[in-house]
Amino acid sequence: MRSLSPILVLTTGGTIDKQYFDALSQYQIVDTVIAKLLEIARVSHPYRLEEVLRKDSIEVTDADRAHLVEYVRQTESSRIVITHGTDTMVLTGRALSVIADKTVVLTGALTPARFSESDAAFNLGMAFATAQIAPAGIYITVNGSVFRPEEIEKNRDQGRFVLRQ
Repeated sequence: MRSLSPILVLTTGGTIDKQYFDALSQYQIVDTVIAKLLEIARVSHPYRLEEVLRKDSIEVTDADRAHLVEYVRQTESSRIVITHGTDTMVLTGRALSVIADKTVVLTGALTPARFSESDAAFNLGMAFATAQIAPAGIYITVNGSVFRPEEIEKNRDQGRFVLRQ
């Protein structure tokens, strides 16, 4: 059954929020585009947006993960979407597995949301839907699927997440 409680959307950075500034620059993480994606999608389900980090996931430390776990633990929200870089999303999902009484869904993008052929909007939509209907637990929504963090790993060569061998 779908929950009508507001969804807390936490942003941590990652490719989903990266942008090029000129042809010679590296990607940089800028202000989050998540609110704009939800607006374009005409999301009417109540939500709150909060920035927790603004980092490429390769730069996310164990201390950052501990902070995120505590942030999720302390919030009154029971349904949470976390946007996160894909490189270490699985590690963060596993760190969050100590939280058993909330529905937490991590998602991100392999291409920045500001690119027309990005997977960001679809992944965010899946995360938002999963957060409404899934029972308490930790989930990752990418590549058109819903996974548990312990089931998957990122295959960089294939540019997608695959089930662990």
